Amino acid sequence: MKEKLVMIGNGMAGVRAIEELLKLAPEKYEITIFGSEPHANYNRILLSPVLTGEMALEDIMLNDVDWYKDNDINLQLNKKIVKIDRRGRKVMDEGGEETAYDRLLIATGSNPFIIPIPGHELEGVIAYRDIADVDYMLDTANEYKNAVVIGGGLLGLEAANGLKERGMNVTVVHLLDTLMERQLDASSGALLQSSLEDRGLSFKMTAQTAAIVGDKRVEKIQFADGSELATDLVVMAVGIRPNVELAEKAGIHSERGIVVNDTMQTYDPRIYAVGECLQHRGETYGLVAPLFEQAKVCANHLAELGHARYEGSVTSTKLKVTGIDLFSAGDFTGDESTEDIVFQDPNVGVYKKVVLKDNKILGAVLYGNTVDGAWYFDLMRNGTDVSDFRESLLFGQAHIGDAGHGETNAAAALPNTAEVCGCNGVIKGDIVNAIREKGLFTLDDVRAHTKASSSCGSCTGLVEQILASVVGDFSETPKKKAMCKCTDFTHDEVRKAIVANSIKSIPDVMQQMEWKTVNGCASCRPALNYYLVCAWPGEWDDYQSRFINERAHANIQKDGTYSVIPRMWGGVTNPTELRAIADVADKYSIPTMKVTGGQRIDLLGVKKEDLPKVWGDLSRAGFVSGHAYAKGLRTVKTCVGKEWCRFGTQDSTTMGIDLEKMAWGSWTPHKFKIAVSGCPRNCAEATIKDFGVVAVDSGWELHVGGNGGIKVRATDFLCKVTSEDEVIEYCAAFMQFYREDAHYLERTAPWIERVGLSHVKEHIVDDEPGRKALAKRFLDSQKHMQDDPWKQRAEGVHEGEFQPLTEIA
Repeated sequence: MKEKLVMIGNGMAGVRAIEELLKLAPEKYEITIFGSEPHANYNRILLSPVLTGEMALEDIMLNDVDWYKDNDINLQLNKKIVKIDRRGRKVMDEGGEETAYDRLLIATGSNPFIIPIPGHELEGVIAYRDIADVDYMLDTANEYKNAVVIGGGLLGLEAANGLKERGMNVTVVHLLDTLMERQLDASSGALLQSSLEDRGLSFKMTAQTAAIVGDKRVEKIQFADGSELATDLVVMAVGIRPNVELAEKAGIHSERGIVVNDTMQTYDPRIYAVGECLQHRGETYGLVAPLFEQAKVCANHLAELGHARYEGSVTSTKLKVTGIDLFSAGDFTGDESTEDIVFQDPNVGVYKKVVLKDNKILGAVLYGNTVDGAWYFDLMRNGTDVSDFRESLLFGQAHIGDAGHGETNAAAALPNTAEVCGCNGVIKGDIVNAIREKGLFTLDDVRAHTKASSSCGSCTGLVEQILASVVGDFSETPKKKAMCKCTDFTHDEVRKAIVANSIKSIPDVMQQMEWKTVNGCASCRPALNYYLVCAWPGEWDDYQSRFINERAHANIQKDGTYSVIPRMWGGVTNPTELRAIADVADKYSIPTMKVTGGQRIDLLGVKKEDLPKVWGDLSRAGFVSGHAYAKGLRTVKTCVGKEWCRFGTQDSTTMGIDLEKMAWGSWTPHKFKIAVSGCPRNCAEATIKDFGVVAVDSGWELHVGGNGGIKVRATDFLCKVTSEDEVIEYCAAFMQFYREDAHYLERTAPWIERVGLSHVKEHIVDDEPGRKALAKRFLDSQKHMQDDPWKQRAEGVHEGEFQPLTEIA
């Protein structure tokens, strides 16, 4: 017999908890939901577009009545619960009807605060909280002309803009001298006020409302300084308070909100709470992302899985107020112990302020151009030392050419047919429709439903812009980011557990760390496999947990054929090798041969069933895999160096060959490229490689963390060494540190930006014993990695991978 779960409240946080519960334990409960409104669950964040006329109620519905029926949920609309009987485990509605529960979920949200001044009960004085308030404002705008909005926060400004769009003359009254003071400092607040005034809104700042005057309906507002303002409508948007009345009546411990622990459980173990009504570790929350995180944790415990914890949220807010982009995070006001870095251009409407303490970001506020907000937030959340790039910090990530980090209004300017994610062929219209139709609020939601930003990640900035332009108010706020949806642990926590507990297989990781899914997913399995390979070289490698290119040891092309690139040490070849490649191309009718940017020859159009035979012929000619498909060492690009070039200062070709023979076959978190240039003219482009070596008269300069492609980033200077042996040692140590410290699918460039160059130098340059230990671990692991996979498969290893299904059958 099913247990009875009753939920009080039918808002976004509560229904998200039910959605998550249905994914985990769809048959566990008989669910009843009580909602005080006549509507099913709708997106309250999009009330403003309804007010302006851009959307209708049906456009913002998240779960219609049919959804409840389809999931066998007893939905009770227009029914307010007035009593919780904890001893009898039942709730009572205002009609006196009782409903029993085994588990109770309180999701009563918050109440708008109404200033208790004379006249606040007059007709025409309302709050701005739900669709009924929007309907009232729309009716009023059709009949009256003047409106006053009390409160210069986000809701107040959106209400003011909506009423203005409906033809009313609107004045915003604010107690303080800065609009949106919780999200903006004085300078950015002044820019916002100026922009809104240009759009037709009026403001009365530092004004204290004393009374609302009228007979039956509001006629004017009186202020504490004696001034008055005529109006037909007063909208109070001065804040919200957690709705704890019902819980307090039932004796459930409450302070500012209903007090819960890390499992969303109240002091009554049968009663849980989620959303704006709760208080967790002394904090209350009103943004979507933390509320949805709470919902996931609550569902986990209602399903009796018992391993999820909510540990609070570090808030960042990305908003669009009347078409103006805003971002804030952390402590952006600072004090005498902090430093401010500020960029301001009022003429173009851009303001950036980053607050630093001990060269770490304490907070940030952005106005106008917010595309780097997520980057600043990550730096703040990770505690990254920014001293290495402090001088360019305010210019954001523009120097790496990330798609989406360009024109401020790039997302708004794009047509719906524009391609946003090239990796997965996702256009803007797909993303916009998914956000609206499926009720998406976070970047992870968009990735899950559209695949945009889920591959290389270069379009992340643009996807975030689109999300902000459609949703308006969203926040990515977890204190830690889980490795994937199958676990609540981070990449770092999983890696540490694997080493600390000597876990040596994917099933054991999932069992000991209580994975939510039986077999994991396409995100976590390759990552777990890599972490195990890195921790225990030669002891574990699950072939089936690799991506298709790594399983097939060749890059699949758009027509289903494959690309084969044999390794050419340092880009050097000879007539015998070239003839062997030509013979293979003729023998297997390979249609295209292409010289690559990595100084190798690419054979394009190889049929999958021909791969082992092609590899066998290449292997007998002395070639090994070029690993052009691998999350590992790809190429070592060289110039001819001093042997031939009159500008060359060192033998860069031999140096490159030695590095390649040392590092080939290695597996790394992402692809890894090396280049060696024979002089500072840098013909081998060493300063846009993961590890770059530039010869100078007195030795070698070592550079790290560069890459080309979509994200162009110049390297950071690591150090200078004098001998070839030192180059080998530093390269091996750097690769091993990257292998052990970076997250799976994290290139060296974003890794170094996340942890800081100083962190890398501390382990590679400053700590000689540590560097030598890292280099030794790398070279030891290479003993297990340098068996040529092409030769193995030519000899029959995993032969089923390369046979057509008809042959296998």
